[in-house]
Amino acid sequence: MPFTLVLGGARSGKSAFAQAVAEARAAETGGNLVMVATAQAFDSEMTERIDRHRADRGDAWATVEAPFDLVAALDGLGADDVVVVDCLTLWLSNLMLEERDLASAAADLVAGVARFEGVLWLVSNEVGFGIVPDNALARRFRDEAGRLHQALAQAADAVTLVVAGLTLRLK
Repeated sequence: MPFTLVLGGARSGKSAFAQAVAEARAAETGGNLVMVATAQAFDSEMTERIDRHRADRGDAWATVEAPFDLVAALDGLGADDVVVVDCLTLWLSNLMLEERDLASAAADLVAGVARFEGVLWLVSNEVGFGIVPDNALARRFRDEAGRLHQALAQAADAVTLVVAGLTLRLK
């Protein structure tokens, strides 16, 4: 099935956009709304963010937690599911903190979304527009995110960039 990559900066409106189009699609098809969340609550501020996101989505959405094994989470969903994954940059951060093989994880994700039978939006932060980070870890993260986005964009049926709540279809 087709999938869409949604890129944008922090607080750009990318998650709201993905949720809105997913809700519209589910209304048309009668599909099940599923949020695949990658965040981990390491502190009270992140716990509050996660709680706020859940409240904003409301009861229409089922939530699947997948901070590491995103492909297994997608493999567990079906053809009637309308899915938003939010977000790939948190997922990538989680993998980096665990010192996982990022190239392999990215390749597995591309293969996983290719076989996914539902409708899918992948949300991720575009971090390549800023200055070159001043430390090796941040530069590695930026580079890995860029590589992941390139691989997914090539495989995606559509790519949307969101800036200041406005959308620009790139593909």
